[in-house]
Amino acid sequence: MQIKESGEDYLESILILSKKQESVRATDICNYFGHARASVSVVLKHFRESGYVVVDENKIISLTDKGLEIAERMYDRHQTIANIFMQLGVPEDIAKKDACRVEHYLSDETYAAMKKHFLPLNKS
Repeated sequence: MQIKESGEDYLESILILSKKQESVRATDICNYFGHARASVSVVLKHFRESGYVVVDENKIISLTDKGLEIAERMYDRHQTIANIFMQLGVPEDIAKKDACRVEHYLSDETYAAMKKHFLPLNKS
C-alpha cells in the first residue's frame, strides 16, 4: 500500500509523540494536529488494517516495524531539511513548516545529495 503525505505525517506524529510521552492515544494525535476525533479514528483504523500500527486494550497506539520505518524516514527527512534551511538563514519556525511540506516530495536521490552536501556543515 502506498502511503500518502497525510499518512506519512500521521505516522511521524506517532513517533514524535512517543519520544515526548510514555504512551500515545488517539486524543494525543487529535491535539497534535487539531483534527477531530472521527478523522483520526478513520486513519487509525486504516493503519491497523494495513499493519502500520497496533492499538492495545488500553487504546495505546504503537507503530509496527512497517510503520516505524516510514515514521523514522519522514522524521529524519524533516529534521535534516529543516536544519539545511536554517543553515541557509531561514528562521526556525518557517524552516520547520517548509521542511514538513518538502520532505514528502523530494526523491531519494535529491534528498541523499542534499544530506551529503550539507551534513559536513553540521560537523564543524
